[in-house]
Amino acid sequence: MSEYKRVKTGKLTFKGEKSSHKKQKSKKRKAELDEPDNKDHDMLKHGGWWKASSYDDVKGSVAIQFGSTPVYVKALNHGLFTLGALHEEAFKSGYGKYLSVDSKGRVTGVADAIGPREHWEPVFQDNKLALLGANDCFLGVDDEDNVIAKNSKATGEEMVAIRCISERDKEQCDQSEEMDKGKLKEVELGYVKMFQKFQDKRIKINPDGRAELKDAKTKGKLHESLLDRRSKMKADRYCK
Repeated sequence: MSEYKRVKTGKLTFKGEKSSHKKQKSKKRKAELDEPDNKDHDMLKHGGWWKASSYDDVKGSVAIQFGSTPVYVKALNHGLFTLGALHEEAFKSGYGKYLSVDSKGRVTGVADAIGPREHWEPVFQDNKLALLGANDCFLGVDDEDNVIAKNSKATGEEMVAIRCISERDKEQCDQSEEMDKGKLKEVELGYVKMFQKFQDKRIKINPDGRAELKDAKTKGKLHESLLDRRSKMKADRYCK
């Protein structure tokens, strides 16, 4: 009987029949499905909330993260905000109130409607983000983990990450990346067409030279420079 146990068993094959590689393909496909995409690793780490990298990304429900650890701004029931404990999931306010800054520089959430104090400006620079409040101070945290807006300059303490749960607009991302590949003249024209208010049906482009755009592109500040040029023309629907 021991001789029979040593005999290798397998599928019956016929002469001239090609060997099947289905099993190997199946294993390879399963491994690809089991292994998460490196690009989405950060998103998976934060429970599906992905990191905003441009102004247009900031829409829908968002969570504000401080530092590299998963720590987020948490709404309290008396209208103030604090820094939440270390969690694997993002926080979002469930009280339906708008964030604003009071006279003491504290971030509050008691307003039912949007006024001048409820406006926040996401400032992107060198792949970092800070939130500028209506008092021209940046969102930050004090020694007691209270969320405030008291510093007029954004340091490491004011750098945040905004995470979104809404579905990414892949078409818009691809369009933006494609536009950035062209010549600076074409790039600027493309963004002017995208954001301009066509009140008199004319395209308004900043007449100043594009030397500053070349310098900004080298420093990774092209979009910031383009926005500044559009704001000077007072024709952009997002610039005041």
